[in-house]
Parts: sequence; structure tokens; C-alpha cells
Amino acid sequence: MSDNPLTNYVLAAAICVTVPAVALKLLKSSNLDHIPSVGYSYWPASYISAFKYMSSAAQILQEGYVKYKGAPFKILTLNRWVVVVGRQNLEDIKRATDDELSLVEAVNDTIKIDYLIGPAISSDPYHISLARIRLSRKLGLYYPDMKDEVHIAFEEILSLKDNAWKSVVAVATVREIVCRASNRVIVGLPLCRDPDWIDLNARYAVDVALDANILNMFPKFLVPFVSKLLPNSAAGIKRAMKHLDPLIKERFRCMKEHGDEWSDKPNDFLQWLIDEKEECTTRQLSLRVLTLSFASIHSTTNTCTQALYNLAAHPQYVEPLREEVDAVIREHGWTKEAMVLMQKVDSFLAETLRLEGVLTTSIQRKALKDMTLLDGTFIPKGTHLYVPTYVFHRDSAVYENPGIFDPLRFFRLGDDGNESGRHQMVAMNRNYFPFGYGKHACPGRFLAADELKTMFAHILTSYDVKFEDRVSRPASIYWDSNVIADPTVRLMFRKRAHN
Repeated sequence: MSDNPLTNYVLAAAICVTVPAVALKLLKSSNLDHIPSVGYSYWPASYISAFKYMSSAAQILQEGYVKYKGAPFKILTLNRWVVVVGRQNLEDIKRATDDELSLVEAVNDTIKIDYLIGPAISSDPYHISLARIRLSRKLGLYYPDMKDEVHIAFEEILSLKDNAWKSVVAVATVREIVCRASNRVIVGLPLCRDPDWIDLNARYAVDVALDANILNMFPKFLVPFVSKLLPNSAAGIKRAMKHLDPLIKERFRCMKEHGDEWSDKPNDFLQWLIDEKEECTTRQLSLRVLTLSFASIHSTTNTCTQALYNLAAHPQYVEPLREEVDAVIREHGWTKEAMVLMQKVDSFLAETLRLEGVLTTSIQRKALKDMTLLDGTFIPKGTHLYVPTYVFHRDSAVYENPGIFDPLRFFRLGDDGNESGRHQMVAMNRNYFPFGYGKHACPGRFLAADELKTMFAHILTSYDVKFEDRVSRPASIYWDSNVIADPTVRLMFRKRAHN
């Protein structure tokens, strides 16, 4: 239960209305009767399958994929029936227009963006195209700032003494560093180092997820009313506005005085939003900043932590990775170009994402009209589609020993031919898509990749790492479609011992 009593009252009310509301919803699955199911498909036994999915999504996806030989099948979540499509249906997703299959509407149904963040985020998502252009095509312009923040954050947060080992909670430590590095690009100095701003960024995604889970328990007609009673997300927005208001007003003052360009004009996401001149109020701009933070910080934190768990569990790969990083840095320095040349580091992170990606279903869409897939499967309007990333990334027909962590797997694949780009962690193909697929693949994946490589390379060059009280990597936590790095595990750091 939450520490907030109002949240607890709302949650109790949700439980009271959930049973009849969900029962009615589950009885309305007849328009998907032509698609086979995994688990029970009749009420009330279907409740068992819905609750089972919360903790066993990966196994259910694997069961359906094997049972129906890659053809579409449906599963029941606590919120709705979902159709899980096969590899052959990726082309349908790639070809579909936004008024046929919508990522925005799928996310909105799940996270309740319209009610918890604001309807403009989904109705006019101009921040996505802005991120796609700025965060992919102009990486070199802001890379030095991000790199500096990574190095400084590690030094300040770890605060190591001489050659002594220091124990830290892995997830919490990595999250603070990611918050600082990401916000150096999002809002710049000095706000990116403000402890309250960092705490807000760490909590906001969790608060939105908690509020969304509560709203998903209520029937649709009650959601607008109940959302006004939930304090977590609204409190986060007010807190962000308090930090950003003086910053935004100062930047508008500079624009009024100097025009669109001035000598020390900031180069960060907040300024890019202001330059677009789409919105001008503190609340509007704060919502866009929080949305980018929501989408990036926790996924990057999770991936970096999972990679550190893999490094500590497989110390035999430390030296070959260090040799690559040391050689590249000696020749190219800490530059964007150097990150591209760290192919073994990229492979290590790509393999981590293959086995421990942040979602078991990284591609989700909602059908906005009736449509028929290329394999003849009829998809009614309103249906949610999932692609079982977890299953595809463990397909023995694609990957040799797919359940084994092989950190140089993608390095060898790229080294065997002339298409090394197809096997980078940001690549998208029919076999590998941790950042999504098609035109709606994550627009911030290039920033995330450079941030992850910079952090990982800095750890390799500066520190020795090991588990505090274990040898093997901890199992990830599976909850609904999420794959979560164990937040309780402690890692030991010390300054690198040079032989």
C-alpha cells in the first residue's frame, strides 16, 4: 500500500469496482473468438489467466509461440484481451499508418497519459520528432557535456578512497548517475545536479505507473473523475514546475532581449522545446520535459544495471573489453566517434538487451480501425497488438545457444560480414528490436546507446567491480510486461588496479 492515505482509499474503492467491471470487460471478448487463446478464455476462470500473466508473462508468451507455431494468439491481462502476433506480422506493423495501428493510443490506454500527464502529450507529440532529429542527428554537439557529467557523477557519487572497496546499492547508484547524465542533456547545468530534481526524476515514473495501475482498475467512464483524486503524478508535475519556472522565464527574457541567438545560449532539450515556439507556459514545457525523463531514465538505468550484473558475473570479459576501450580512447579521446568504435562494448550491451531487455513485449500497437493482416488474421478495431520480444530474442532458429549470455555474440556477427551496423545495439531487424520496430522505434535510442557506452566504458577504465555477497547474476523480476533488475543487489567498486 502507498504511504498516502488518499491513494489507499482510492485503491480500496478500485478493488470494490474491479470485479464487476473487469467481469463485464472479459465477457466482451467475442470479437476475438476466431483467434486462439493461451490460458482460460471463459469467465470466471479467465481471472486465473489474467493474474498469472502479471508474474509469468514470459512463460505465457513462450507457451503461445510454441503452441501456435508463431501464428497470432490472444492472452488476457488484467486490463484487456491482447493479440500476440508473430514474426511474419512485423511487416504489417511496419507498413501500417498511424490511423490504422497507433503506438500513442496503445501507450495512452496503458499509462493513461491524457489524465496523468496531459492530453497534449498524445494529441500533439511534437517532442517525439524533436527528439528524433536532435538526439540522433546532432549527437556530437552535446556529447562532451554528457560525457563530463558521467565522469563527474561517478567520482562524486562513489567517492572512493585510495584502493578500498566500497559497497553500493546498484540500481539506486546507477539511477542517480543516469539522472544526472540524462538531465545534462534535458535541462543542463546546474539543475541536472540538484538533489531534489534528481529525486523527482527518480520517483516520477514510479508515481505515474502507480497511478496508472489504479486507474486501470476502474471502468473507463470513471477514469476522468478518479484521476483527479490521485496525488502522485500531479504532485510531481507541480514539483517540476517549481524547478523549471525560473529557468524558463530567464530563457524567454534572453530571447526577448537578444533574439533567437545569444552568446551563452543553452544547448539542451528544454531550449529546443522553447525554440520550437509550439508552447510557452511553464506547465506545458514542464510536461514535455517530464515525458522525456519518464521515457528514458528508468530504461537506461535498468539496462546499465543489468550490464553491470553481467560484468560482475563474467569477470573473464573485463580484460578484452578494457583493451578495446583503452586503445580507442588513446587514439580518439572521449568523443562521439570513439563510442562508435567500441564494438565489443556495444556487443556486450546488445547481448544484455537481448536477454534482459526492459520489456517482454517491446512493440505494442492499438488498432484504430478494423484491419486484416497479411496472413489473413482479422483484427477488430480497438484490439491491442503485442510482439513477443522475449520469445524472438531467445529463438534457437536465429541464435545459437539462445539462453546463454554470450557478450561477444554481436561482435562476431558484425565481424563476419560487411553489415556490422545491423548488429549494433540500436539496430532494428526482424530478429532484434529492444528499442521497438519501424518508424516508431525509440527516438532517443541513440542518446541512450551513447550514454550506456560512456558509462560502461568509464567503469571499465576507472574501476574494478564485483558482487558484495554472491557470484552468479541475480535473476530479473518479471511483472506484467516489465523486466526489472533486482533493486536490492549490492555491488562493490574500487579504483582500478593497474597491473
